[in-house]
Amino acid sequence: MSDIDSLSVNTIRTLAADVVRQANSGHPGAPMGCAPMAHVLFKNFMIATGNDSHFPNRDRFVLSNGHACALQYILLHLMGYKLTMDDLKHFRQVGSLTPGHPETKHTDGIEVTTGPLGQGISSAVGLAIAQKHMGATFNKPGFDLFTNHTYVILGDGCLQEGVQAEACSLAGHLQLGNLIALYDDNHITIDGDTEVSFTEDVLKRFEAYGWHTLVVSDGDHDLKSIQQAIEQARQVTDKPSLIKIRTTIGFGSLNQGQEKVHGSPLTDDDIVQVKQKFGFDPSQKFVVPQQVYDEYHAITARGDKAKQAWMALLEQYCAKYPDLGAEVKRRIQGKLPTGWHAALPRYTPNDKADATRKLSEATINKLAEVIPELIGGSADLTGSNNTRWKTAVDFQPPSTGLGDWSGRYMRYGVREHGMSAIMNGLAAYQGVIPFGGTFLNFLTYAWGAARLSALSKLRVIYVMTHDSIGLGEDGPTHQPIEILALTRATPNMLTLRPADGNETSGAYFVALERDDRPAVLALTRQNLPQLDGSSIEGVCKGGYVLEPMSDPQPQVTLVGTGSEVSIAVEAAAQLRAKGIKVRLVSMPCTELFDEQSHSYRQSVFLPGVPVVSVEALSTFGWQKYSHAQVGMTTFGASGPYKDVYAYFKITPEHTAEVARGLIEYFKQIGHVPDLSSQFTLV
Repeated sequence: MSDIDSLSVNTIRTLAADVVRQANSGHPGAPMGCAPMAHVLFKNFMIATGNDSHFPNRDRFVLSNGHACALQYILLHLMGYKLTMDDLKHFRQVGSLTPGHPETKHTDGIEVTTGPLGQGISSAVGLAIAQKHMGATFNKPGFDLFTNHTYVILGDGCLQEGVQAEACSLAGHLQLGNLIALYDDNHITIDGDTEVSFTEDVLKRFEAYGWHTLVVSDGDHDLKSIQQAIEQARQVTDKPSLIKIRTTIGFGSLNQGQEKVHGSPLTDDDIVQVKQKFGFDPSQKFVVPQQVYDEYHAITARGDKAKQAWMALLEQYCAKYPDLGAEVKRRIQGKLPTGWHAALPRYTPNDKADATRKLSEATINKLAEVIPELIGGSADLTGSNNTRWKTAVDFQPPSTGLGDWSGRYMRYGVREHGMSAIMNGLAAYQGVIPFGGTFLNFLTYAWGAARLSALSKLRVIYVMTHDSIGLGEDGPTHQPIEILALTRATPNMLTLRPADGNETSGAYFVALERDDRPAVLALTRQNLPQLDGSSIEGVCKGGYVLEPMSDPQPQVTLVGTGSEVSIAVEAAAQLRAKGIKVRLVSMPCTELFDEQSHSYRQSVFLPGVPVVSVEALSTFGWQKYSHAQVGMTTFGASGPYKDVYAYFKITPEHTAEVARGLIEYFKQIGHVPDLSSQFTLV
């Protein structure tokens, strides 16, 4: 180990100890143990620059064991990203740029949000897929625009989570040679030595997945072997690589190698002896020698040079391939094609009834032709989710004969969680927009990553079919009674449940236009009529009066979503036949409705008019918008879907009966409670 390498590694170690001690919270052990591998990776391999964290062909670095984030923050600071020493001193404090786990779009240089273990490596698979796709789509002889690698540091905790098994299995199948993972093999989790619960042969497992594996036996001192291992991994282009690097957690601490240094700050006395051991003045804190800054600024200079060369190459590319060049620039900027929304299908009541999953398929077929950055797939339910368009080519290694790297259809296999995490990586890469399908009920299989889609403000589109008890015979195990209550309660996530073709087109319009949040599209298995008065524009407001079927001075308002809007329409007809005036409201997205002005929301739900909601899912949450709810308060049942609806009284007849009873009840008490006070003011 050279003097500057030793000084750099030990600077990271002592600075990590200071950062965590100052916060009196955090994880010093992993940063101290991973410092050598991180230094070797950044010094010798990473092409990135703190002067432009979004340089398109930068190498992507993901810290999957996100509790070690002090390590990543220190590296970003040293390389000149928008992260100062004061930011390090405010680690884990409210409002700081250095939260307890890394968050993309919050801290400059963080590619994907990590922390929940296994998510980082899984999202990294998405980053690697995106590079393969962009390279195959745009690279030309002499113009290798997209060549970056994705590097990951991960630990024993990541390797125990199920999501990484799903994603890494797929990565091996896809032969992602641009993905290199450094495994911090320190044998420690919070419970102690991994011998208590994790004794599998990780390398054999990854070899079975189709990965290339390597071992470095001394990750504490042997920087040369770490460098050689990464060089070997880079030479293997038809397999992802896992490098197992044996390290000592908390290296230098009195408690090194023990779980004590995993999740608690080192004591002041321990930090003193650590600094003495590594040749630092123990009376000084947050010290970075100028030689170390110079070393890391040289890495940034290398990245700056690579960026300038890339920008020049792009201009030459644009001169030779003007159409492709314009497309590259558009996609990198995140702009949708001009006039893309003209491709959205529109319907009239004369069009045939159809399931919204089929209407979604029709929309995807149109959009795939005008939005080439759409990359879609399904967790082994392509024929049920209707997610594959007619001209789609599968994303597959060319050697398999199953598709091509330029393909845009993903075969995720039975891997809902892995699919969701991979889509986060795809969305984070720049230049692609991912969507993926499964049954709505199995969104909870994918929930750990779906929640991160929202937290990360990523445009990920969840195409969730079989959205209610309407899926029928599969029964309670598959009927998603409570799922939309969860998605609607999740900040920064849109839940869209369209009632017909126009609303399905509207759902895609919203999901694509809103590039700062994920969208969950809840779609039916059963056929639904095309409604009079439905519109794409209405979906954009979240809820709207379904004209011309509504009365301007109603005695009751019926509000429904998805398949139950047509039930509300039939219930309204029954009520009108008895002389009752009815207003019909379709509410495809409560989150968008809540964003509208207070006056608009009161124009939809008129004060003083009782409201009945109908949805074949949990009634939880509907009390905000309705005085009475027709819906589910139990799990579902197995049977033909019409029989299931009848069994749970989610019918036009029962909805009309509830509406009549509600009108009479409020007549008796003399007033209608005002629900508008519950609307969130904007």
